[in-house]
Amino acid sequence: MAPARASLVTLDRAHLLAGTQVLLDQVSVGVLDGDRIGVVGRNGGGKTSLLSVLTGRRTLDAGRVVRTGDVSVGMLSQTDVLAPDATVREVVLGDLDEHEWAGDARVREVLDGLLGGTAAPAVGGWDAVVGPLSGGERRRLALASLLVADPDLLVLDEPTNHLDVEGVAWLAAYLSGRRPQPGNALVVVTHDRWFLDAVSTLTWEVSDGEVHVYEGGYAAYVLAKVERQRIARVTEERRANLARKELAWLRRGAPARTSKPKFRIEAATELIEGEPPPRDSVELVRFATTRLGKDVLDLLGATIRVGERDLLTEVTWRIGPGDRFGVVGVNGAGKSTLLRVLQGEHPLAAGKLKTGKTVRMACLTQELRELDRVAGWSVIDAITEVRSFTVIGGKEVSASSLAKRLGFSGGRQQSRVGDLSGGERRRLQFVRLLMDEPNVLLLDEPTNDLDIDTLTAMEDVLDGWAGTLLVVSHDRYLLERMTDRQVALLGDGSLRDLPGGVEEYLRLRRERSRGGARGSGGRSAGMPSGAAGGAGSGGAGAGSAGAGSGPGGGMSAYSPAQVREARKTLARVEKALDRLHTQQVRLHEQMAAAATDPGELGRLTAQDADLRAQEEALELEWLEASEAAEG
Repeated sequence: MAPARASLVTLDRAHLLAGTQVLLDQVSVGVLDGDRIGVVGRNGGGKTSLLSVLTGRRTLDAGRVVRTGDVSVGMLSQTDVLAPDATVREVVLGDLDEHEWAGDARVREVLDGLLGGTAAPAVGGWDAVVGPLSGGERRRLALASLLVADPDLLVLDEPTNHLDVEGVAWLAAYLSGRRPQPGNALVVVTHDRWFLDAVSTLTWEVSDGEVHVYEGGYAAYVLAKVERQRIARVTEERRANLARKELAWLRRGAPARTSKPKFRIEAATELIEGEPPPRDSVELVRFATTRLGKDVLDLLGATIRVGERDLLTEVTWRIGPGDRFGVVGVNGAGKSTLLRVLQGEHPLAAGKLKTGKTVRMACLTQELRELDRVAGWSVIDAITEVRSFTVIGGKEVSASSLAKRLGFSGGRQQSRVGDLSGGERRRLQFVRLLMDEPNVLLLDEPTNDLDIDTLTAMEDVLDGWAGTLLVVSHDRYLLERMTDRQVALLGDGSLRDLPGGVEEYLRLRRERSRGGARGSGGRSAGMPSGAAGGAGSGGAGAGSAGAGSGPGGGMSAYSPAQVREARKTLARVEKALDRLHTQQVRLHEQMAAAATDPGELGRLTAQDADLRAQEEALELEWLEASEAAEG
């Protein structure tokens, strides 16, 4: 039997108010040794307040917080408050002597992963002053400082803000590989759904003063939430359909998201049976071609220069009607500059930009100052100033209806724009753009300030939008969900097609960091247009995305008898997991009821550890059988 896991922090009947809003209403939850908890919920719903209560930064209005006496707690806030006159060494290493941190492999790993090395950090060296550093650099310093300190309970509030795709991938690998040590736990609030799936073993949803606990990361949470809604029948049809659509996409996605049966396979299949793909690409391209013609945006032999530095050199990229591209690259690679070039706002040093005659372009920028002019208006007036009706998915949609789909309820539509939160202003900015009926849409870091519910609604709206879409984002999940193809700025003057998606980009970056990059291998920097015919322009591999089904090019390595036996094993294991899940639900209810009884809680946590061990063993058996069952 696995050893009992200790409780690090427990909330007992916690009640918390913010003015007249109830953020926590008689909530009883606990963080146990070894937990990795992802916290989700709408902006303003109480996620950050919950973290503040767990760390002792905020007191409850009623109830109590029980902490193990010697547990150390460290928290990363959304705002990095660092002394501007402090040096990088002082912020990250504090009073640690060099022989202490230089001899610690864990500390060296943190410094290499976040600061680019131990000898001379990429932020300007150990003696660089914090004041002049960018937001992304300060974020990395704050994270590095916290990870070097290595508290027992690590609490992170939006840790992926300002990190590029590579930084997010490193942080996820570190937290899931290094942090699961005896005596520690992790609680993280983030809108990055890929990060949640990569890191979390539990998900807490903060909603209407309650905290709902789900097993697993984001994929498991989506299924469990849909099941809960379906059984209880307390959620309106629109949000249930959104969740079903999201789940259907998850199940069709990369095998990494679905290989471990953290949720009931049969239940998932039943829920998404008959659910169409998120968008009909052929139909959307047909509509887009009608609206745009064959020519949209063509970069021909383009060189993009900022100061004395060439971001792109002699690049040809043809973007056709209905194309949906995601753009990735390290911070400073020139992603936002590339969008400005396509808008005609940044001149080319060489080459040519051809823009189709019917192109009507709009860009969701990282700035919100464009709303200052309408700060005194109501939300609905700010939207109808642009247009009262638009067409999405072949249907006419009113301004009020679109605003509601993106989180502005009837009452909230009468609020003053100047009184909106950052996330609400971002949503309003997006609604105004769509109402202007562009046929080419550029999104520059669209996830900033938005919660998961709003991101899901945004994706749902764009699923029915017929036009050409370019998205710059560090949010890996959003890129894979919203776009059909990805390209990368690798910092060598090229624009690289990524048939393997973000995973291929990370592999290329790892090769380059090891000094193992061998150049582009003769592949053209020019990009084939998926809808406009760019045959022959992509070179080898241009059409390889999604090709190949298994070892040997589709030839099964298993006999028919082995395949049949593997499928029987899968059925048996899935039934066992189903029974185990039911036991875990009952046990967690008992644990919540016993939050104030240390003896009983210890006995129940021992049972929980035993069930988790059984679950891991069953999952390993399932994984082994699933490979053979697929033939």
